[in-house]
Amino acid sequence: MNRLYILVALMGLVTCIPRLIPMMWLKNLKLSPFWEAFFDILPYAMLSALVFPSVLNASGNYFLSAVGLITAVILSYFNLNSMIVVIGSVAAVLMATYI
Repeated sequence: MNRLYILVALMGLVTCIPRLIPMMWLKNLKLSPFWEAFFDILPYAMLSALVFPSVLNASGNYFLSAVGLITAVILSYFNLNSMIVVIGSVAAVLMATYI
């Protein structure tokens, strides 16, 4: 059991080192406005690339998935709370299923 704790601690250390070193060494680095904008948008682009393929197969029906996606995009456009966007998308898919 002690070996397991040592293994978990070493895995945590190996995971933290590549994240902490750049933060410590590059914290005073000033980036150009282009790179600041790029790094601001990057998490959204990565999340979209990871989630989008699953969205099209979520319901097993491309039409229903498209209804949910379009509803989510429209609700997000109005800067609504993410919970409202999710509930609205699910409601739209349910309505499209039974209509």
